[in-house]
Amino acid sequence: MPTSFQLVARTGHPSFLDLPWAEPLEEWQSPRLVDLIRGISRHVVRFVEYDGVLYALKELPERPARREWTLLRRLEGQGLPVVEAVGIVTNRDRDLDAVLITRHLEYSLPYRALFAGAAIPDLRTHLLNALAELLTRLHLRGFFWGDCSLSNALFRRDAGALTAYLVDAETGELHGQLSDGQRAYDLDIARTNVVGELLDVDAEVGLPPDLDPDETGDEIVRRYEALWSELTREETFGPNERFKLDDRLRRLNELGYDVDEVQLDATPTGYRLRLDPHVFEPGHHRHRLLRLTGLDAQENQARRMLNDIVRYREHVERTEKRKVPESVAAARWRDEIFEPTVAAVPENLWARLPAAEVFHQVIEHRWFLS
Repeated sequence: MPTSFQLVARTGHPSFLDLPWAEPLEEWQSPRLVDLIRGISRHVVRFVEYDGVLYALKELPERPARREWTLLRRLEGQGLPVVEAVGIVTNRDRDLDAVLITRHLEYSLPYRALFAGAAIPDLRTHLLNALAELLTRLHLRGFFWGDCSLSNALFRRDAGALTAYLVDAETGELHGQLSDGQRAYDLDIARTNVVGELLDVDAEVGLPPDLDPDETGDEIVRRYEALWSELTREETFGPNERFKLDDRLRRLNELGYDVDEVQLDATPTGYRLRLDPHVFEPGHHRHRLLRLTGLDAQENQARRMLNDIVRYREHVERTEKRKVPESVAAARWRDEIFEPTVAAVPENLWARLPAAEVFHQVIEHRWFLS
């Protein structure tokens, strides 16, 4: 039977032409379909595999599908932590809804799987930090989520912590800058959703003793507001307190942000420092590790690996009794420490964790042994 549809897909990915587009997604029978743990969705979502790479297919009406396709592409272009939009299928037979295709985020888990699987130490803190940071980063770039929740994010392990990625932008809006009212409304939605989701988990599998849904909802608001204030607040200091500028920039670096430019207004009593949210560049440690070693890692993983490079460099300089440039030490660290460590991992475990997370766990183990 002839099949009609329109497919727009990015290059570097499969054509997806062997999938049964003439049938509703829920009824598909294809050898490419795979079962994965996934979060709750208001739409039908299924996964397919091509040469070891997984893709998520979500069926929804054409207008919101096109909107989400555009938003995900724009957010990705700004370097934000979102899933990669790969393609969109419209004009299907039998007036079927459109299908949005995204690449599955490797090594990620929905929040429910974090409670059902092996325990993560201090899960409450890591969930709160991850979601609060994700919402802050989106707001800095002018994105109003409209449905911030644990269900609409995926989580990756990141050196003992978690990093959150946006997977559902259907209700989002991208502006030049958000007003305080828009941010407050988005934050209130996030609090309500998180409380409801944790109550659902409590009813199904139970929650850790230290994780109260209402307190957790309030805490995510406090963490967001503290991070937002540190990133955006104005600060004044006297003529003899210029060290406060360096202190502020160092704190931002420790939070994982670089600042491309600062604005200083001179006043009769000193200086007023203002930071434009649009000049923040998240991923300070990640970008530095990439420049030094060519390794791509999550932010916390990169921080731990950079610390290990510092220790390795100190050891080399003591042993060889000479100064070693940072770039040389980093290259030797990758060849002599990182690569042999990862290569020692049994082949059947390679797919479970990314190399950077494996190396972090080795560092943790080494610390405990010491």
